[in-house]
Amino acid sequence: MTRNRISSSRSRPSSDRHSLLVRIALLICLTLTALPAAAQDVAVPLRSPILTIERERLFAESRTGQAILKALEVDTAKLAAENRRIEAELTDEERSLTEQRPTLPADEFRALAEAFDAKVVAIRREQDAKARALTQRRESDQQDFFRKAMPIVAELVRARQAVVVLERGAVLLSAEQVDITDAAIALIDARLAGVDQGEGATEDEGAPMPQGDGALPD
Repeated sequence: MTRNRISSSRSRPSSDRHSLLVRIALLICLTLTALPAAAQDVAVPLRSPILTIERERLFAESRTGQAILKALEVDTAKLAAENRRIEAELTDEERSLTEQRPTLPADEFRALAEAFDAKVVAIRREQDAKARALTQRRESDQQDFFRKAMPIVAELVRARQAVVVLERGAVLLSAEQVDITDAAIALIDARLAGVDQGEGATEDEGAPMPQGDGALPD
């Protein structure tokens, strides 16, 4: 009888521990199952003193940057069409000059050929200057864009209470939550859209700066 009581009392703690372990395992499973849904309902930016950003995306994916690139694309296409037209005209002129050669005195033909060559050189210089102007315009417009955009990005950085922003391409590994590129693009669009479209807004008007966790307004 004594042995049975001792055996029974020893088995009870073991049973209790097993039950506790089962409850803990169940709780962990329920927590892990609930995490994705909670993450979808509340998107809270990760607090970090270091953030990352993709600078080129700010220009290429913001509405202001895309408008600049579209305008340059249109003017580049126009210049290419103009070059093709000029090339066709010069080809016809050269063919006509060649056909006249048998009927012209050598000195006269030489003078016409030299004038044609000088014309070709002058046109080439003019068209090359136009191409360089487009390149310089892209650089100038891009610099102007970042001049306007960087103060907006800086506000976002302060709202996130960060102290350093790194170019994402230069970072070996980082959490997705510390990248502010998408948030910066959205805020730049809200702030600069009216300014660059001539709607009378100023750079300080438009979307308010996010407070606290730096989340953008809906």
